[in-house]
Amino acid sequence: MPIIRSVRNVDRMRHIAEVAVKHGFGYLFERHNLRSLLPRGRKTPRRPPGSRGEHIRKMLEELGPTFVKFGQLLSTRPDVVPADILIELRRLQDEVRVFPAELARKVIEAELGLSVQQLFLEFDDVPLAAASIGQVHRAVMPNGALVIIKVQRPEAEKQVQSDIELLYQIAHLVVDHSRHEFFFDPVGLVDQFARGIRNELDYRIEARNAERFGRYFAGDETVIIPRIYKQYSTTRVLTMELAEGTQVSDLDLESMDMAERKGIATTIAKAWFEQIFIHGFFHGDPHPANILVIDENTIALVDFGIAGRLSEKDRYSIINLFLDVMNERIDRVPRRLAALGVEFPKEKEAEFVLEARDMFAKYFGATLGELDPVSVFQDIIGAIYRLKLKLPTQYLQLDRAMATLEGIGTQLCPQFNVFEVVEPYARKFMVKRYSPETLAARGSEEFRNLAGMMVDFPGQLHDTLELVRKGEVRVNFVHRNLEDVMRRLTIMTNRLVVAIMLAAVILGSSIVGLFATEGPQLMGISVFALFGYLISAFFGLWLVVGIFRSGRL
Repeated sequence: MPIIRSVRNVDRMRHIAEVAVKHGFGYLFERHNLRSLLPRGRKTPRRPPGSRGEHIRKMLEELGPTFVKFGQLLSTRPDVVPADILIELRRLQDEVRVFPAELARKVIEAELGLSVQQLFLEFDDVPLAAASIGQVHRAVMPNGALVIIKVQRPEAEKQVQSDIELLYQIAHLVVDHSRHEFFFDPVGLVDQFARGIRNELDYRIEARNAERFGRYFAGDETVIIPRIYKQYSTTRVLTMELAEGTQVSDLDLESMDMAERKGIATTIAKAWFEQIFIHGFFHGDPHPANILVIDENTIALVDFGIAGRLSEKDRYSIINLFLDVMNERIDRVPRRLAALGVEFPKEKEAEFVLEARDMFAKYFGATLGELDPVSVFQDIIGAIYRLKLKLPTQYLQLDRAMATLEGIGTQLCPQFNVFEVVEPYARKFMVKRYSPETLAARGSEEFRNLAGMMVDFPGQLHDTLELVRKGEVRVNFVHRNLEDVMRRLTIMTNRLVVAIMLAAVILGSSIVGLFATEGPQLMGISVFALFGYLISAFFGLWLVVGIFRSGRL
C-alpha cells in the first residue's frame, strides 16, 4: 500500500505541475530545481493574460477542494502572500459536487444508530449546500422543529489525510531543492493547515463552539445562535436548528434606504465587538454567507468551525495599543506588541519605531470619533509583516475577521463609522477590568499564586542544593552570531598550518641540497631538493593569491 500511495502521489504532483504550467507558473518548478515534475517535451508557456493573483486563484480552484482550503488559509497570511494575491485568495469559495443522498443517509444511520425514518419525520434528499468536507440537508425533528443536518463526506477523512501528506511532500521538496532562503517555514505552514482542517473534520468541535456562542448571546434579541441537538450530533454528523434569514451576500441593497443598511452594519459590528472585547471568543469566519439577516436589528450566525480566542491581557494590550497611537506615544508600541506575543528582535525596534511614526502620523491628534480602529489594527499588522516579525495565530484570525467585517460594512454603508460601535465595548471592558470586583478577584488569584510559590520554594531550594552537592549542576551557554568568527578562525588556522608545512618543506629541501652528494642532480643541486622547492613555490603562490583575493593582508 505505501508503494501504491507513493506512485499516486507522484502522479498527483505531475498533475499539479501540468496545471501550474497551464496557468503560467512552470518557471517556479525550474527555479526551484523541480524540472523532473514538468511535462516532458513541452516548453514552459508564458502566463496567459490576467493578474498573477487571478491565475493562482483559478489554479487552486482547478486543483480541487483541499487546495481551495489551503488557499483560504494563505489568504489569512499577509506575512507570506503579497497583497495583490491576497485579494484574489479571499475570493476563493468551495464549489464542489454534491454526493448522493443515499450515502448521506448511510453516514447518518452509521453515526446515530437508527434509520433516517426513525430519526426524522422528514428528510430532504436535495442538499441545501455542499462543501469540500460535507453537505447540508434539511429535515424535520420528531417534535416538528426544522433543522439542518451537516453530513461529512464518506471518504472525507481519508482524502484529507492523503492531501495533507501530498502537501507535506511538496513543502519538503520546495525546501530541499530551492536555491532561495524562506523567511517563513513552508512545512510549518502545512502544519497550521493540517491542524485547522483536522479540527473541521470533527463536528463536535463546531458543536461546542456553537453552544458557547449560544450561552454568550442568551437573551440577546439581536443575535440568534441556532440550537445544537447534541443527541443527534457526532464527529461526522451535526444537527442544528434551521436559521431563517437572507445571507448578507444575497441582500438587495438597491431596494434598501441608507438608514436600513447602516442599521444592519451596526448590528453585525456590535455582534463581533461584543465577542472580541467582552467574551474574548469570536467567530473566526464572518463571511457574508455565514451571516443571515432577519431584519434591520436581528442577525443569525452559522458555521462555527473556526473560532478565535483572546485573553483579558490580549484585549487590554490591544486597547492600549490604540491609545498609544492616538496620543503619539510611538516609542511604547514595540513594548505593547511584545505584550501581545510578537517576537521582536532588539535590533529591529528602532526600524519599527521610525516606520510607525511615518505610518501613524495621519492619526496624531485625531478624536475618538475620527479614529478607524480597523485601519489602525491593519496598519500595525502590515508593519509587522513588512519587518517579517512573527505574529501569534489568534491575531491572524482577528486580522482576517476585522478585514472581512470592514468589507461587509463598506458594502452595506460606505459612510459607516466603526468607532461609534466599538467605543462603548472598549470602554465597558476597561471599566470592568478596573472594577472593585475584578481587582479583588485578581488580587486573590495573585495571592494564591504567591502562596503556592512560597510553599514550593523550600522544596525547590533543597533540590537545587542537592544537585550542587552531587556536582550535577550544568550551565548551558548559547552563542549567537559566532558562525562567521568560527569560519574566519578556521581559515586563519588552515593558512597557518600550510605556511608551517611550506617552511618545513623549504628547510628540508635546503638541507638535502646542501648535503646530498649522491643521486640525480641538476646544475649541482639534488633533484629531490629542486622538487621540494617547486612544491613549496606552488603552494606558497596559492597561499599568497588566496590572501590577496580575500582582501585581508
